[in-house]
Amino acid sequence: MTAVNDARTPDLSWLDDVTMSDLERNPYATYERLRAEAPLAYVPVLGSYVASTEEVCREVATSAAFEAVITPAGGRTFGHPAIIGVNGDVHADLRGMVEPALQPVEVDRYVEDLVRPIARRYLESFENDGRAELVAQYCEPVSVRSLGDLLGLRDVESDVLRDWFAKLNRSFTNAAMTESGEFANPEGFVEGDRAKAEIQAVVDPLIDHWITHPDDSAISRWLHDGMPPGRTRDREYIYPTVYVYLLGAMQEPGHGIASTLVGLFGEPEQMERVVDDPALIPRAVSEGMRWTSPIWSATARVSTRPVTVAGVDLPAGTPVILSYGSANHDHDRYEAPTRFDIDRPPLPHLAFGAGNHACAGIYYANHVMRIALEELLEAIPNLERDTSSDVEFWGWGFRGPTTLHTVWEV
Repeated sequence: MTAVNDARTPDLSWLDDVTMSDLERNPYATYERLRAEAPLAYVPVLGSYVASTEEVCREVATSAAFEAVITPAGGRTFGHPAIIGVNGDVHADLRGMVEPALQPVEVDRYVEDLVRPIARRYLESFENDGRAELVAQYCEPVSVRSLGDLLGLRDVESDVLRDWFAKLNRSFTNAAMTESGEFANPEGFVEGDRAKAEIQAVVDPLIDHWITHPDDSAISRWLHDGMPPGRTRDREYIYPTVYVYLLGAMQEPGHGIASTLVGLFGEPEQMERVVDDPALIPRAVSEGMRWTSPIWSATARVSTRPVTVAGVDLPAGTPVILSYGSANHDHDRYEAPTRFDIDRPPLPHLAFGAGNHACAGIYYANHVMRIALEELLEAIPNLERDTSSDVEFWGWGFRGPTTLHTVWEV
């Protein structure tokens, strides 16, 4: 689509030069300028309007004039009906399908016994080494193993789960569009397609079993819960949401753990306080999620009628990408937002979204991150970042450190 002409829109011709590589390496510079000049703006490389401030993201996410829609690259990756891009009865059914296992009372029942042994097992593999690359050796493995076991994928190796979400991530964020509205890099979806084929080869036999022998695993419950006796949901119906979980839900706690650690390493006094008082870990996690939101810019809405937002007139059918990572750095909302600060006043951030499509796993994800950090900092209280290696963050749709090298005295 083309941008809507509006006499009130400032000169944003500089956006013509923004590339996906710019957004993936460091979206903050582009979005800081957008927040200042045009909180709602058409970004040509994305072929979509983008909301960049806390106020506009929240308005679009909660407005009755908008409904959920999946980004073009997301739709190409997940297929239909993915839980993040549907509305009405289908959305209600899919939320009703996934939410029982994620309700606080249910999470409280299982999360300690699920996550803490996994965290300890991974710690035991390196805690006497005096060094580790924590993204690959701890943060991501704890995240994917915990959710994999919850879903019922206990026999799928953690490295395979990590490989799946990395491939789906690169496919989902292959978002560059041409002026004619085509994908700029169609080949960028090939590895995502291969990952989905691998997933189906593993999950199809499990579904065959769960149809006749249901158990307490999440995917088994997705098949059966709320269905008439003797019937299950079709696998083709639930697979798009399986892919959503194997990307977004797999990576979010792991990247949240890693980003929180990077933030704490940059503020040694805060790190010392958190090590001395583990009760501060939930506050550190919340700040880490705000500081570098793992789901940075991966959700969208579409206008259902003509509407004016941030001074821009949008006709019905206009998609808007919600950049929650940008909203969480909004100077009008947060003082010194680029600084990691566990003493920041407790304002609700948008790392988990807003409205009726807010992340269903907020409570679960926060506990995974809490437990992982509790175990890590108890086992290695003298943990330090290895300053001989830089920390590089990557990603526009989903964002987190690619590596985190650490050292400690054994």
